[in-house]
Amino acid sequence: MSNETIKRALLIVNPKARNGAQAKLDEGLALLQHSGIEVEYYESTSAEQTREAITQRHEHLDLVIIGGGDGTISSAAGLLHRYHLALAVLPLGTANDLARSLCLPEDLEEVFEIIAKGYCQSIDLGKVNGKYFFNVANMGLGVKVTEELTPEVKKQWGVFSYLKAFLAALVRIRQFRVRLQVDGVSYKLRSIQLAVGNGRYYGGGNVVDERNRINDGQLSLYSIKPQTVWEFLTLAPLLRDGKQRQAKRVFQQRGKRIDIVTRPAGMAIHADGEPIDRTPASFILIPKALRVIVPQEQWEESP
Repeated sequence: MSNETIKRALLIVNPKARNGAQAKLDEGLALLQHSGIEVEYYESTSAEQTREAITQRHEHLDLVIIGGGDGTISSAAGLLHRYHLALAVLPLGTANDLARSLCLPEDLEEVFEIIAKGYCQSIDLGKVNGKYFFNVANMGLGVKVTEELTPEVKKQWGVFSYLKAFLAALVRIRQFRVRLQVDGVSYKLRSIQLAVGNGRYYGGGNVVDERNRINDGQLSLYSIKPQTVWEFLTLAPLLRDGKQRQAKRVFQQRGKRIDIVTRPAGMAIHADGEPIDRTPASFILIPKALRVIVPQEQWEESP
């Protein structure tokens, strides 16, 4: 897909995530328009508004550009897939894990230049109990971290907010039992954290599996066995880099379908930083579900 085929775009921005970036947004709009792309600017304060804006305009669009955090972008995934619309991401959130998986830079000016070039690749989507996600869905410790990651913590701690939330969540975590099937093969586990990843990054730059790419046609699951806080902290560097399969205290599998039953039942599932459902859970992978704009050179060189 080249920039010649992108004629009409919708730019949706979460004003809460804008954080003084309006000048760069204006400059970016001017750049796109100079490149021959007609852009409508729309501010959305909710997932419902975002979905409504896309629904009303989808027949007249080539591209949807979304500026916000991972939760804001994830809320539109189903509609983008349904309407076969290309996506471009402006990293305006706290974590910006999807932008990392897409090899996008943090600087908005550079991102707009990438959008203007219009180089697209197809990526996979994850789906849990009928709901779409880009990055990672988790239960256990990851959910507690999200609950600790309040707007106040994000504002006060900035890029360190995930570390603050993680340390606070550690003291609240409880183990649970898991029965799961990965592509039909059954397992029984005890866990304090279970994650299923489609993309490469989650939780502010953690790697779900060092082998993962968001277009590799696989879901990656890892489950951390019950252990002391000290043991968990010694495991943290491996978790950060996606090398946790090197540790005996971690169970790891990959597949296209994953079914999970927990005890206690009804455990909360969060995906892309937002509450999405409860167990039991059925995960499936939708390969090459969306076209997204990426930087060509960095994308081709990424692991």
